Amino acid sequence: MMVAVATDTSSTSSNEKPRRPRRTRMTGAERRQQLLEIGRTLFAAKGFEGTSVEEIAAKAGVSKPVVYEHFGGKEGLYAVVVDREMRRLLDMVTGSLTAGHPRELLEQAAFALLDYIEEFTDGFRILVRDSPIPQSTGSFASLISDIATKVEDILGREFKSRGFDPKLAPLYAQALVGMVALTGQWWLDVRRPKKSEVAAHLVNLAWHGLDGLEPKPRLIGHRKN
Repeated sequence: MMVAVATDTSSTSSNEKPRRPRRTRMTGAERRQQLLEIGRTLFAAKGFEGTSVEEIAAKAGVSKPVVYEHFGGKEGLYAVVVDREMRRLLDMVTGSLTAGHPRELLEQAAFALLDYIEEFTDGFRILVRDSPIPQSTGSFASLISDIATKVEDILGREFKSRGFDPKLAPLYAQALVGMVALTGQWWLDVRRPKKSEVAAHLVNLAWHGLDGLEPKPRLIGHRKN
């Protein structure tokens, strides 16, 4: 007895090539954003010198000329990444200063920097490196100076109300912001104690140091100049 075998006429002919899924083409803005994110990750992990245009292009699945088209090269990409991170951190610190009491303002500023370190770790690692590009849009030192400028007004008002010279506010602003920033660099790797405790200890040192401030500090050692 012969058995009829049913054939599936809908199957692909042996002569036909399987269709490849159509790739979605990125817009120029999407491609630029993709390259920025890839560059940010690589610069944080390997530094500027350790990152190559070839690696950036390979991670993005494009050719090297695409990177040059958007940023003019590795230097241009790095400069944009640094500028974006500086703006992000400065906006976070500035936006956090909403309280009226000076001690709470210090807490908010400390939390803002620690929040940035926790949420944008790659960005912070890039900022704390010395910029290898002379014409770079900024450096961590200049960013700290910008943040300190925001704190100057707070300290100036506090100094004036306590009878201290408000002209010294910029000096103390740099000292306070620098203290928080350097502590943040240390906390970046150890992550202990928890963020709220770090903020509390920073403010404890800063506030009680300010609370017992001498109007005219004196040196007790032999050196006078």
